[in-house]
Amino acid sequence: MSDFERNKDQVQAGVQAGASLVGRIAVIITDAVGSIAKEIGDFVTEGIEMREAARISRREERQRTADDPRTDRDGIDARTEDDDLQG
Repeated sequence: MSDFERNKDQVQAGVQAGASLVGRIAVIITDAVGSIAKEIGDFVTEGIEMREAARISRREERQRTADDPRTDRDGIDARTEDDDLQG
């Protein structure tokens, strides 16, 4: 085997090892980016669910206060002690 051929084989092995390493790193980065995207998506979904729950709660509270004239707009029971005694 000539020196040229031996050097070519060494360069070839080095390039293959480098390409393999780059491929493994790319897989790691791809997995990490996917995991990060999933976590961000889950976080946003939780925020949307909390906002929707708050909206429903406000709607129910407005409905409850509209149905009960004894409660003022702040949700405070406006009944007096006499009202409690009357039932």
